[in-house]
Amino acid sequence: MYEAYVKRLLDLVLALAACVVLAIPMGIIAVWIKLDSRGPVFFRQRRVGAGKTYFNILKFRTMRGDTPHDVPTHLLKDPDSYITKSGAFLRRTSLDELPQIYNIVAGQMSIIGPRPALYNQYDLIEARDAVHANDLRPGLTGLAQVNGRDELPIDVKARYDGEYAANVTFLGDVRIFFASIGYVLHRRGVVEGGTGTLQSKK
Repeated sequence: MYEAYVKRLLDLVLALAACVVLAIPMGIIAVWIKLDSRGPVFFRQRRVGAGKTYFNILKFRTMRGDTPHDVPTHLLKDPDSYITKSGAFLRRTSLDELPQIYNIVAGQMSIIGPRPALYNQYDLIEARDAVHANDLRPGLTGLAQVNGRDELPIDVKARYDGEYAANVTFLGDVRIFFASIGYVLHRRGVVEGGTGTLQSKK
């Protein structure tokens, strides 16, 4: 019942409320990005959604316009050289993710769920297939994000995503939501240009 009906309703209500509350802060961020570097305010990228369908995720642009478009940050050579001044702050604070509230309104994402993989992150997609995590709407934050985030190797991320997929509950989502706030405030688990620095985490 919760996963089938209530979760989507809560996503929609909370995302619409966030659109109103965050309208002015997001407008200020948009102006900062335009003043800081040439290029669009938003960054769109093809990601994997529920049932391995594709959608364009929306973020605030944090890198220069000449950055390779479909390459994960950890696979870029010297990723810091591509990140703009405003982008460095937005990434540290996870504010670059705020436009994904529109993906949630559109039904492409959920507030809580596995983070959406790039369409060409075949290793992660395959690992999630084995644990049925690709069946879910991807999330703004998820169980892997509050257990290591960028520090986790692919197999461990997929394991956490599988644990979540096997037990989607309201209380579980509430715990992940508030744990995510703590992670963001303390800037934990952010590794620019790298992933998998923790080999195991239980």
